[in-house]
Amino acid sequence: MAQAKYTIGLDYGSDSVRSLIVNVETGEEVASVVFEYPRWKKGMYCEPAQNQFRQHPLDYLEGLEYTIVEALKQAPAGVAENVVGISVDTTGSTPVAVDEKGTPLALTPGFEENPNAMFVLWKDHTAVKEADEINELAGKWNIDFTKFEGGIYSSEWFWAKLLHVSREDAGVLRAAHSWVEHCDWIPAVLTGTTRPQILKRSRCAAGHKAMWHEAFGGLPSEEFLTALDPLLSGLRDRLFKETYTCDVAVGHLTKEWAEKLGLSQDVVVGVGAFDAHLGAVGAQIEPYYLSKVMGTSTCDMLVAPMEEVGDKLVAGICGQVDGSIVPGMLGMEAGQSAFGDIYAWFKRVLMWPAEQILAKTAIVDEAKRQQLLDEISDNMIAELSKAAAELPINETGVLAIDWMNGRRTPDANQNLKGAIAGLSLGTDAPRIFRALVEATAFGSKAIVDRFIQEGVRIDGVIALGGVAKKSPLVMQIVCDVLNMPIKVARSEQACALGSAMAAAVVAGVYATTTEAQQKMGGGFETEYHPIPENVEKYKVIYDRYFKLGKFIENELTK
Repeated sequence: MAQAKYTIGLDYGSDSVRSLIVNVETGEEVASVVFEYPRWKKGMYCEPAQNQFRQHPLDYLEGLEYTIVEALKQAPAGVAENVVGISVDTTGSTPVAVDEKGTPLALTPGFEENPNAMFVLWKDHTAVKEADEINELAGKWNIDFTKFEGGIYSSEWFWAKLLHVSREDAGVLRAAHSWVEHCDWIPAVLTGTTRPQILKRSRCAAGHKAMWHEAFGGLPSEEFLTALDPLLSGLRDRLFKETYTCDVAVGHLTKEWAEKLGLSQDVVVGVGAFDAHLGAVGAQIEPYYLSKVMGTSTCDMLVAPMEEVGDKLVAGICGQVDGSIVPGMLGMEAGQSAFGDIYAWFKRVLMWPAEQILAKTAIVDEAKRQQLLDEISDNMIAELSKAAAELPINETGVLAIDWMNGRRTPDANQNLKGAIAGLSLGTDAPRIFRALVEATAFGSKAIVDRFIQEGVRIDGVIALGGVAKKSPLVMQIVCDVLNMPIKVARSEQACALGSAMAAAVVAGVYATTTEAQQKMGGGFETEYHPIPENVEKYKVIYDRYFKLGKFIENELTK
């Protein structure tokens, strides 16, 4: 009897990395280990007030080794010898400056503690000015290099970030031979192919975030880039021309990494992709079903056959790329810059008095103070949700706008700010919390409406991620606002599962991504259905949300 084969999905999120080992024949998830980035957890290299969020490559490397080694320890005997493939998903756009060997500058002498030499995390918004300049130039250039990226370039993306760092740090500018996305670097490290001239670049990352498209012959022209800023002169030739989908192999594990991880050098490593895209694969996305990764932010994925929508341009989204999600289909991306982060922000606001007062009290000792704070913090969102669920839908009550971290889509604008209106002396914390939840749901509806307005139908919604799993309140409100059923993927780690599926294709176990989804998918655990009376009430409130958003954008934005 032939032994079962396994793949490893390596999922790099904003706060941690997870390794998931999956049986490719049954889809059984046999072991999973999470590693929280230690430097990131301490807040190192970040300045939230300036929207600066950087991550050290050592956090990534340490997590890579720890999670795979520990997951293999947890797995049944014989699994390690039968691992055939590894694929990687990461946040993005999360680029880093590298030297001629493809080593991130933060791993080279003199740059170890320099945030500009580290990975610029997806939610870093320090490059708002640079994004504005890209949009202004693209609008008057003879070719609109942003047209396959929704027509608006974002400060969260590749070119804006590298230009900002290059302007801010002359030392990094001089030392940077090229720039590499996180999802491209990890597979290259594992296979010893980090040199920029041989490194295989993800079409997912390049197409959605770097203005790469076959119609342009690759990246934006040298003339465009030097017109944007002479600092970019010559960089295009040190980047890339070709891109690859996630069903393509990068290579095999190097001897060094095979020994570190306890795996065979025969293990195949696939081209990387972004977490939300492979999360959609893991959640068994199908044509015209919107896959919503609902976590700190949201990423909304949609796939459709190229022959049906290949020539259609959808304005205001985060790009449309051939093969970026499911190879062979057009992948379209949208999303919200903050979702669960908004609930976390409100929790921090409410925690502040308790933290300050308990820190000074003499009534209890230090241990008890910490226990009290932990108990309050751990139960805050659950208690708010419970109380908010009891409130009626109030068409003239508190109204919020969900732009606390800017707006990703529709129509990226990271200069925007959030708002809360309709407050009175009778407004309490549960009412504000419910308004914030409703605001995030309205932001989701704005995205759905844009796809439909642009002629792309949506037949249903698939949800995955922490919020989808943990909050029935949020899910029912989103369901009512969208007026669409929502299926919640069963897997606790759909992104890592999607990477494991991609690895099964790369290793030759399955011929296509669709086949891997059918064989390895975990199905769905819950389905939410719209409540008709709630749907009608939310139509009225959404109209008010839309009008308030327009006012804020037109009158209160710098």
